[in-house]
Amino acid sequence: MASTMVRVDGGQVWADDSGGDGPALVLLHPGVGDSRFWEPILPALTADYRVIRYDARGYGQSPAPAVKFSLLGDLVAVLDHYGLGRVAIAGCSMGGGSALALAIEQPARVSALVLLCPGIPGFPWPEEPESSGEPDELEAEYERALADGDVDGLAGVLQRLWAAAGPTPAVMEQLRSAARAAITSGGLEQRDPPVFDRLGSISVPASMLVGDADYPPLIEADRQAAARIPGCELTVVPGMDHLPTLREPELVLRTIVSTLARVASSHD
Repeated sequence: MASTMVRVDGGQVWADDSGGDGPALVLLHPGVGDSRFWEPILPALTADYRVIRYDARGYGQSPAPAVKFSLLGDLVAVLDHYGLGRVAIAGCSMGGGSALALAIEQPARVSALVLLCPGIPGFPWPEEPESSGEPDELEAEYERALADGDVDGLAGVLQRLWAAAGPTPAVMEQLRSAARAAITSGGLEQRDPPVFDRLGSISVPASMLVGDADYPPLIEADRQAAARIPGCELTVVPGMDHLPTLREPELVLRTIVSTLARVASSHD
């Protein structure tokens, strides 16, 4: 494996390329962690695929952003750096949103999509019910921790929102990485293009996993999105939260392998 800093517009990101002559697979981490999110399944993937993963700006080993940027723009820059034309992409949460944006904005570059509890840019989120109370309290706690630069406090809020299946050491390390990114990113990330109303244009093999212990509005967004993506295979996983590779690594691995096999069979 060879890691390097890849130039992106106004900055750089840390990226890692496993090399080899297998089909290219790009892994996009969630907003609740960094590229170490993929480590539970990395050895199995690199045995068969050329795996490229990277840390979004401010996450993991990537410097905090200094200029306005978009996740989609950085993804394209990484693909261009490695000379990759058409690739399979596995993306979780924030990374799933970027994968969908690329599949719709530049469809020739995507051969398959594996979406783990993806964010859906452009989904019409329902208004939070005023009476519930708890989201408002959590939001206030989040804002306080963010303003204080309190990594552990912020990670604790993220754990209650996104890690219902419990705080293992690996989970908390991912959430602390996400907290550090939130504290240093300074609101410079620009939204990716909305895709919810355009999902019907996706024509590559696609699979989606979402856990029934995830954030309820996200589960609903994913159900609706999967129904709009032609041929998308949706699996709702009992007991799984927003960190699939740390909870159900074998299932994630099987889903990636079976989805990429559909690419091969469609070319026969």
